[in-house]
Amino acid sequence: MSARAPGLGRVGIWAGDFDLLSAADVRQAAAAIEDLGYGTLWFPETMGREAMAQAAFLLAATRRTTVAAGMADIYARDAVTAAAAQRTLEEAFPGRFLLGLWNSHPSLAEDVRGHRFGPPVATMRSYLDALDAAPFGPPATTASPHRVLAALDPGMLALAAERARGATVLGMPTEYTRTARKVLGNNRLLAVTQLCVLSHDRTHTIELARTTAAAALPNRRELLRVLGYLSPDALDDRLVDAIVAHGRAEDIADRVQEHLDAGADHVSLHLLATEPHSLLIRQCEQLAAHLPT
Repeated sequence: MSARAPGLGRVGIWAGDFDLLSAADVRQAAAAIEDLGYGTLWFPETMGREAMAQAAFLLAATRRTTVAAGMADIYARDAVTAAAAQRTLEEAFPGRFLLGLWNSHPSLAEDVRGHRFGPPVATMRSYLDALDAAPFGPPATTASPHRVLAALDPGMLALAAERARGATVLGMPTEYTRTARKVLGNNRLLAVTQLCVLSHDRTHTIELARTTAAAALPNRRELLRVLGYLSPDALDDRLVDAIVAHGRAEDIADRVQEHLDAGADHVSLHLLATEPHSLLIRQCEQLAAHLPT
């Protein structure tokens, strides 16, 4: 494990669908993922459970797993509240909570939450200033260094290098892992999330992989063009394969290793399926034996 990623392990699970499960099912899934040896359990925040409450729930349901709020929406709570919540969780579960901050999306910030969406990097910088200056929290606690920024573009990555422990990058090819490492430098954490569709036969995974890649394109077109995917709108097989690892457990494990070789410290797997979500644990079991330790 990289010295930049203490406590995270090499591989984690991105629980992107936990908001679709009951609390009892989430508790059972979190405990099972921990027992399988995955170091970190990541989750996003969009329109489901509130991130800090979800983190507390997952921390209580596990014993040693690091819980990462991978995309806590900065428009969902002011910085003083976020700082107090982070300090509370770190006091209650020492060394097991990682706060990942996300700059949201205009429709979520404005149409859903009623805020004015600001310039991403400048808005995040102001939020970090307020987070560091926040006066509230448990006794004898101070501003926490245990935060990462959810970042795609180089500007947000540069801010992560300056003001955070590092960055988390979701849904990009391994070529971009090299780019992100160069921007972050050698002393910052780089955690990447790999979109995955697991099946013994790639002919069974291609359509879901293609649909997933199409949904990921809007925020990534220019970055993909710079990487040499000249016609990202065409969704050719090369582009689909670059964004979504699909096929056998060995194929997904190979992609994880490619990210690690390209400079990632930690890789989380966002497992997608057309079948019921009860398959998540079965898929985690199938993968566990093949993944780097």
